Amino acid sequence: MFGEVAKTFRKRARLTQEQFAPLVGYSPETVASIEQGRRLPPPDFAERADSILDAFGVILAAAKHLARRKGLASWFRQWAELELSALSLYTYECRLIPGLLQTAAYARTLFADQLPPLADEQIEAQLAARLERQRLLHERPNTAFSFILEEHLFLRDLGGKEVTRELLDHILDLSELRNVDIQIMPLVRHHHAGLGGPVQLLETPDHQWFGYLEGQAHGQFVSDPKAISVIQMRCASMRSQALSLDDSQSLMRQMRGAR
Repeated sequence: MFGEVAKTFRKRARLTQEQFAPLVGYSPETVASIEQGRRLPPPDFAERADSILDAFGVILAAAKHLARRKGLASWFRQWAELELSALSLYTYECRLIPGLLQTAAYARTLFADQLPPLADEQIEAQLAARLERQRLLHERPNTAFSFILEEHLFLRDLGGKEVTRELLDHILDLSELRNVDIQIMPLVRHHHAGLGGPVQLLETPDHQWFGYLEGQAHGQFVSDPKAISVIQMRCASMRSQALSLDDSQSLMRQMRGAR
């Protein structure tokens, strides 16, 4: 419904998606996704669109009724909203491949293995939400994405060798994107700044920094400057401890060839 409202006022203003996109500060692909109801608008989209299109507050009013589709955990939504407009996003993972990098087969394996078991419709809803979120990597070319992944995540062969082979191909393809850096933390490392667990760090367009720590049953949103400073130091140290971008690609190709 929100997408239809925004599209109606855009057409009323006699603007194409390509003409409207730079005015509102997002790509034509993002505008199309919002209008087609395939993604929620970033936090500032409704305000900008309402002003640019002279929509009498209708777009802002429609935004109040937005609801995220099933499949995204309620405690993750605040972070997911910030992702939509982030300038940079840093991720370290030691448990599983991050959602933004997963293939459908890998993600389906994770959902199928959950306990208590999920119903088929729950698995499909979560899979659809995860694949939709991955559009960020392509629709946000000016956002810097940095991932540090433990080598053992690939050695586990979660889902089987074919799933891992496809996963490696997929991540190698993503590592070629100019806005995506992927580093591997080698299996043997005498010093490691990430032993406290997985972490995400995000910079907003206003140059504010937030962190996100995920546990088994919930996530912790971090905004305290002192805590953010600690996360930043740990992420910076891990980037120096992990393999370089080229060496990481080389290692993934070796692992790919072994399967």
